[in-house]
Order: sequence, then structure tokens, then C-alpha cells
Amino acid sequence: MKKSFFILVFILVFIFLSYNVMAHCPLCTIGAGAAAAGAVWLGVQKVAVAVLIGGFAMSMGMWFARLIKKRWNYFKGQDWVVIMGVFLLTVLPLLPIIGQTTGFYFNLGGSYGSLMNRTYVLNLSLFSSLLGGIIVYFSPPLSKRITKLRGNKMIPFQGIILTIFLLIVAGGIVHFVV
Repeated sequence: MKKSFFILVFILVFIFLSYNVMAHCPLCTIGAGAAAAGAVWLGVQKVAVAVLIGGFAMSMGMWFARLIKKRWNYFKGQDWVVIMGVFLLTVLPLLPIIGQTTGFYFNLGGSYGSLMNRTYVLNLSLFSSLLGGIIVYFSPPLSKRITKLRGNKMIPFQGIILTIFLLIVAGGIVHFVV
């Protein structure tokens, strides 16, 4: 009870003392995280949930990179380091939970065990989380392009709708293909 109280007080102090920041897309971040939680609740395959987790991780990385860049700009390429750091620190610890692996046999002749004749193991969840990260990374430019093609007319919440739609479609494709 005492530990829970201190955690709650810490979170409240952190919220009330934080600066007002324009984040990359807090609604996209929350939406991707909620979609991943909802997919788990609905019983979607782990490899499909990894698409949503990858999108969540990329969105968090872009959000933190923008937050840090507003306050400190130490070196060129800092955004990429922060984005990849947050992405990897979010996805890699979750791989034991959401990991789904498969093996494939690569045969170019010769005896088994030689370099050109082995069975390799792929972590499908890592690849699908990379797919989700790529979708989230390229959704804002795609949204801007759609707006430009429509004569600078934007649908309300167009970026959020596009991002969540693409993540759900990619997750659905991965769910039924794998």
C-alpha cells in the first residue's frame, strides 16, 4: 500500500511539474498502444500484435526525439539515435513475450552444416515490429501528400486515422499470412 502511494505521488508530481510540449503525435502513440492491448485481448497472434507494438515504439521514439531536441541539441543525428534507442529499448525486452520464430532451410548444395547449407531461425515478431515502425515513420509524410493531392484539404484527425488504419491492415495481413 505504501509503495503504491509513493508511485502515485511521483507520477502526479511528474505530470504537474512537466513542461507543455508539442509532441510528435501523442494520440497516435496512445492509439497504437491501445490497439496492441485490444488485439491481445481479442486473441490476435503475437506476430500481428508485434506490428502494433513496433508502431507504438516508433511513435514513442519520435515523440521523445522531438522533446529532447526542443531542450537540448547535442550532435547531428541525435534524432535518429533517440528514435532507434527508444524503439529498441521498447521492442527488444518484449520479444520473449511476443516472440514468434520460424526456421527456414537454406540449401545451395554440399553437406549439412556448411555455410551454404544450414537451417536459419528468423524472429518474425522482430520483423513485424520493424514493419509497424516503418508504417508509423512514413505516415506523417503520407498524410501531408494526401492533403496536398486533395488541394490542401484535410480530414479531421487524418494523420491519426491513416496511421491506425495502416497498422491494423498490416497487422491483419500478418495475422492471416503467418
